[in-house]
Amino acid sequence: MTIGSKNLAPAELDKIEDSVLVEELKKAKEELFNLRFQSATGQLESHGRLRAVKRDIARIYTIIRERELGIRAVPVAAEKPAAKAKKAAASEAPATSEAKEA
Repeated sequence: MTIGSKNLAPAELDKIEDSVLVEELKKAKEELFNLRFQSATGQLESHGRLRAVKRDIARIYTIIRERELGIRAVPVAAEKPAAKAKKAAASEAPATSEAKEA
C-alpha cells in the first residue's frame, strides 16, 4: 500500500499539464506548511499525513524535472503551441503564391 494522495499517483501526474502541476505543487506546499504548524502547536492528529504530503511534493518535482530532461513525455494537450506554429507557416504560404500570380 502506498502512502500519499491517490490522485497524485505517477500515472495520473503524466496526464496533467505543467501549469496544473505547478498549482498542485503550491497546494501541497501550503498543506505541508499548515501540517508543520499544527505539529509545532501540538494540534496535529495524523503524523502520517506529513510524510504523505512530502512524498507528493517529491513526486511532483520528479515529474517536472523528467519533463525538462525529456525523459517523460509532455501531455498531448500541452503541445498546442506547435500547432499554432504550423498554422502561421500555412498562412504565409498563400501570401507568397498570391504574389507570384500578380
